[in-house]
Amino acid sequence: MAAPTGEIHVKLEFSGGAELLFDKIKHHDAVLNCSDNKWTIKTLLVWIKDNLLKERPELFIQGDTVRPGILVLVNDADWELVGELEYEIQNNDKIIFISTLHGG
Repeated sequence: MAAPTGEIHVKLEFSGGAELLFDKIKHHDAVLNCSDNKWTIKTLLVWIKDNLLKERPELFIQGDTVRPGILVLVNDADWELVGELEYEIQNNDKIIFISTLHGG
């Protein structure tokens, strides 16, 4: 089903412990308003921080990117292959954040 004009639907997934920062919710269906600007991973991270992240943002965000140790996949491909922060998000993209950091 096509998104209404001005909206981008994105499936977000957090795992490997990253979900603990999001009230232990692994899957989020996000609706992004694109009437103003295009959405990139960089702008999505700000939106995630403002709208989904519930605690300890320093464990997920560092500067304007994800913290080292967070693997990012866009439609099951490493984000390094699609442009990292500058990747322009498309309707129905699936973006996965996997923490590879484990406390002990």
